Amino acid sequence: MSRTRTAILASMALVAGATGAAVAAAPPGAGLAAIPCTVDYKVQNQWSTGFTASVTVTNNSAAKSSWAVKWSYAGNQQVTSGWSAKFSQSGAAVTAANETYNGTLATGGSVSFGFNGSYSGTNTLPTTFTLDGVTCNVDGGGGGGPTDPPDPGSGNRVDNPYAGAKVYVNPEWSANAAAEPGGSRVAGQPTGVWLDRISAVTGTASKMGLRAHLDAALQQKGTGELVVQLVVYDLPGRDCSALSSNGELGPTEIDKYKTQFIDPIKTILADPKYAGLRIVAAVEIDSLPNLVTNTGSRATATPQCDVMKANGNYIKGVGYALNKLGDVPNVYNYVDIGHHGWIGWDDNFGPTADIIKQAATSEGATVNDVHGFIANTANFSALKESNFSINDTVAGKSVRESKWVDWNRYTDELSYAQAFRNQAVTAGFPAGVGMLIDTSRNGWGGTARPTGPGPSTSVDTYVEGGRIDRRIHVGNWCNQAGAGLGERPKAAPAAGIDAYVWMKPPGESDGSSSAIPNDEGKGFDRMCDPTYTGNPRNNNNMSGALPNAPVAGHWFSAQFQELMRNAYPPL
Repeated sequence: MSRTRTAILASMALVAGATGAAVAAAPPGAGLAAIPCTVDYKVQNQWSTGFTASVTVTNNSAAKSSWAVKWSYAGNQQVTSGWSAKFSQSGAAVTAANETYNGTLATGGSVSFGFNGSYSGTNTLPTTFTLDGVTCNVDGGGGGGPTDPPDPGSGNRVDNPYAGAKVYVNPEWSANAAAEPGGSRVAGQPTGVWLDRISAVTGTASKMGLRAHLDAALQQKGTGELVVQLVVYDLPGRDCSALSSNGELGPTEIDKYKTQFIDPIKTILADPKYAGLRIVAAVEIDSLPNLVTNTGSRATATPQCDVMKANGNYIKGVGYALNKLGDVPNVYNYVDIGHHGWIGWDDNFGPTADIIKQAATSEGATVNDVHGFIANTANFSALKESNFSINDTVAGKSVRESKWVDWNRYTDELSYAQAFRNQAVTAGFPAGVGMLIDTSRNGWGGTARPTGPGPSTSVDTYVEGGRIDRRIHVGNWCNQAGAGLGERPKAAPAAGIDAYVWMKPPGESDGSSSAIPNDEGKGFDRMCDPTYTGNPRNNNNMSGALPNAPVAGHWFSAQFQELMRNAYPPL
């Protein structure tokens, strides 16, 4: 259970309460300049013999090229493992020093790290922290026994909402799946509920609204824990680089987004009736990465993305959503980070984390409104390329030099997600953030699945013959031929990963193969046309899309059948 307590250390006597939180009033008029550093220490999760903690340090003095944070425990706590810092401990005294990649700490900058620890008795709050020998103020903290109540407003969030919980099965998707020959094999799997227009919140004559889904979730919950997965997806000028998923709101309609979309969602989620549900919100798919890769002088830039970067409404919209939804104690926000074949290059990777940080600190939001990030949403990138490694060398050339990898740092979603988690912490997000990976359509099974690497004749033959992801190009994203269902939804499957999820409901189209009039604001994107010969975003390759596809979000029977045939693990 995540706990936050406020403890402000000043040059005056400390008054310790019964729970071990140190509290003192700051001197009148004390400002930031008088405080050399602040520390936010939180116990994210705790059990009878151990705990997980995160620490965020803000430096208000001169910029640093290296740093060390020290504190001492009053009890027998021992750091057993950690991340984003090098830990050492002598008796009760702990030192956390920078790693090589996060030693820079600017004036006003923050760095986060985390660790697992053991204890017996009482996990008492540390009361004094130093940064390079200088005593810091403490802003936040956590400790005490596992039954300690959270502070008002801190919520009752757990470290991983999927741990020990069932996940909501959308009855509408389940009925579509069950109606397909063989579909009963997967019709009981949990999938995301897409709130992709205002009417999706209220519901229509033919579609369940948000309250209807939450009421159904309460029925499925029973006496255990249940996660409900929502995709919050209706930004102004939405999806500025892909016409098939354009939305109903124009580029300037930020006020409508706030008052008619986000505010009603928050009102419903905040209903005490639903307080017992764990609600995961995947926030604005494919939005912020567009501002990095598809603007300015890049060959992939679009006028629509330039407009959205200039007017700031993606930043404002995501910030507003994180702020409002983050106020609901049982909501867990996960921000979309695209996929490795989009963001995995050096000039995209760090800037994407930075622009998400910008959004997460706008419109009243803070980094603490972000519980984690989601990768590969509605995409096809393989979970793990097991037949070759980014570190392999063939015929004198690195795998990174192959045509398929094309100097990317990552070959698959698992390595990308784990690396992005570290990058986000370096950018200032809490050390306890978790990752989700959408595995709904990245299985790539069937007869075309390779069983080993290709010939070592060249790095290209090696990679081409061994790659599990069989797309024509890693930039192809619409209704891909040959794709299969991926790993089934699962909690805590790998280090730093909260869950594999099916956030994109398999069998729901990415976009129509040809222009189809509709009242949902969804356009026609040539990347969904199987005859399209491509653009700079897929290096002018064929689109690889299936024919005869309906409008985005509508049921696509032929795709669903293909996904089942090519499922991996097989059905």
